[in-house]
Amino acid sequence: MKRKKHVVLFIALMLVFSSFLAACGKKESGGEQEEEKPTELVFGRGGDSTSLDPAETTEGEAFKVTENIYEKLINFKEQSTELEPGLATDWEVSDDGLTYTFQLRQGVKFHDGTDFNAEAVVFNFNRWIEGNQGKSGDEIPFPYFQSQFGDNIESVTATGEYEVQFKLKRPQAVFLKNLAMSPFAIASPAAIQKYGDKFNENPVGTGPYKFVEWKRNDRIVLEKFDDYWDSGYPKIDRIIFRCIPDNSARLNALKTGEVDLIDGVNYTDVKQIESDSNLQLIPRPSLNVAYVGLTVTRGPLKNQKVRQALNHAVDKEAIIQSFYEGYAEPAKNPMPPVVAGYNDEIQDYEFDLEKAKQLLAEAGYPNGFEIKLWAMPVPRPYMPDGRKVAEAIKSNWEKIGVKTEIVSMEWGTYLEKVAAGEADAFMLGWTGDNGDADNFLYVLLDKDNVGTNNYTYYSNDELHEILIQAQTESDENKRNELYKKAQEIIKEDAPWIPLVHSEPLLAARKDLVNFKPHPTGSDRLHMVEFSK
Repeated sequence: MKRKKHVVLFIALMLVFSSFLAACGKKESGGEQEEEKPTELVFGRGGDSTSLDPAETTEGEAFKVTENIYEKLINFKEQSTELEPGLATDWEVSDDGLTYTFQLRQGVKFHDGTDFNAEAVVFNFNRWIEGNQGKSGDEIPFPYFQSQFGDNIESVTATGEYEVQFKLKRPQAVFLKNLAMSPFAIASPAAIQKYGDKFNENPVGTGPYKFVEWKRNDRIVLEKFDDYWDSGYPKIDRIIFRCIPDNSARLNALKTGEVDLIDGVNYTDVKQIESDSNLQLIPRPSLNVAYVGLTVTRGPLKNQKVRQALNHAVDKEAIIQSFYEGYAEPAKNPMPPVVAGYNDEIQDYEFDLEKAKQLLAEAGYPNGFEIKLWAMPVPRPYMPDGRKVAEAIKSNWEKIGVKTEIVSMEWGTYLEKVAAGEADAFMLGWTGDNGDADNFLYVLLDKDNVGTNNYTYYSNDELHEILIQAQTESDENKRNELYKKAQEIIKEDAPWIPLVHSEPLLAARKDLVNFKPHPTGSDRLHMVEFSK
């Protein structure tokens, strides 16, 4: 009996002690207990990354992660494409526009403990330059470097421990903006040498978060880098990028608290989110275009009139009403209207099935033909549900005798095969990387970039001359006129069916603050935190 009393007394004391510890683990405010802020952010997204080496990929799911692991010499300002210092604190440009000299930030460490300095910058740029030499098409290991700089960088030299100088072969109006793009982040030379071909699975940068693990098609985990140079950041200790392909399942995960932030919100779910007091809807500033690419080297698509006919046989307004709920506008050019140099005088291909049939007959296909339309398997910022849009286009095309088979496959394979020219027609899109016309027209449609970002294999010498001239033109008005002329050529040749410019939507729990989605789709999360 005495022993039983001792046991009861011991249990009672333990309960009191546990309550005391629990009270100590909460903050006091105005006599009330407050729970501590969450220290982990779970970001639900539609697809997995294809690589964690930003220089070797061209897709946004990779940049969504790498933007928080690495840093560039120059950054874009919050929610704009204006420039501000990054790993470079200052820079000067020579009068002839051929020499750029950068002063670098001191006291910065890579996640592996090695120093960031001018030699690290030189190492990265030489890796990209030398890696692309002698390569073409889909063999190019660093496609973004090819599309943005080509062979225009004469040399990159460390002119001091924290000073680096670039010499160009010809002036390049967008050189600084290009440097702010996600693919041109500076990686640890030691890590690149250590991991070799596996570096894309073992990323090491200077950013606010360091890499922890990658479970393919499931999650990527990042943790706060304690030696990050920008004192006070990041605010969150741990970020998990969760792969949840289905839009509805991703929203449900947000509602149940499984994730804290999602992208790829269905436009039909807007009212549901707005009516939920625990959630917030977050629009991303629009800088995109969704399109159907027509591979000009394949079958009937070699014929310009066939491509024009297919343009006439897509009802863009119906697509917008059915799938975008008013959060999009029809596209008639390969770049959005907010970009300088946009040609609003161009008349779009009106939805006209009879005109489409006439053009097919003139091209030698009075009874139509068979085609495979590839639809992306994952939601994208410019197109939340590619399969459904593909079905709408299929319905349109079959009315003019074009028998259409919809094809889809895993996202990484999809991109590889499209880049290799294996698709007839394919659905893709582009979110601008720097807000400049060059990043749309030259990158996506110039002959220099066939097999990298020019997936249609379209090549036009006159267009090429105009786009190269625009790159070197310092007069903004003259440059814009060149881009307007370029859009006229593209419209007539019709390698694309521009579909829509959309306003991508994200959603988050209500207490998530300081998340400012960037127009480029590359979001820096170091300022994000929870209000309670």
